[in-house]
Amino acid sequence: MADSSFDVVSKVDKMEADNALNQARKEVEQRYDFKNVGASIEWSGEKVLMKANTEERVKAVLEVFESKLIKRGISLRSLDTGEPFASGKEFRIEAGIKNGIEQDAAKKISKLIRDEAPKSVKSQIQGDELRVSSKSRDDLQATMALLKNADLDVALQFVNFR
Repeated sequence: MADSSFDVVSKVDKMEADNALNQARKEVEQRYDFKNVGASIEWSGEKVLMKANTEERVKAVLEVFESKLIKRGISLRSLDTGEPFASGKEFRIEAGIKNGIEQDAAKKISKLIRDEAPKSVKSQIQGDELRVSSKSRDDLQATMALLKNADLDVALQFVNFR
């Protein structure tokens, strides 16, 4: 019998992130505590740019955006948030959306699979994703459970289970 396998990826649906940003923008425009403070949130290239006139207000805009991401099923581990910084008379936060598993994280996941998963399971790094294979589907499902419960700093999805 051929080996069964699945891919471990870290991808964010761009449309879902865009929808979350639009919902956050609407809430920021309508909420009373954001009136006349220059609060805004928008795409700036591949990053999300949040602005307000105080550091606390810009952090509140970030919290609104995070709540919308959670409601849309996007893990906050996919959000790479910078520190608030002053830019003229306003404060800004830039946040990036992570796509793909970085090399260091892939090596860490691969080591976790080697150390703690059933012995028949093999992992292989392929670019920004990981292919996990084994003869036993039960071992693969045990590996999925292991990765879901592991405290990793990347959001993982499992695709192409065959």
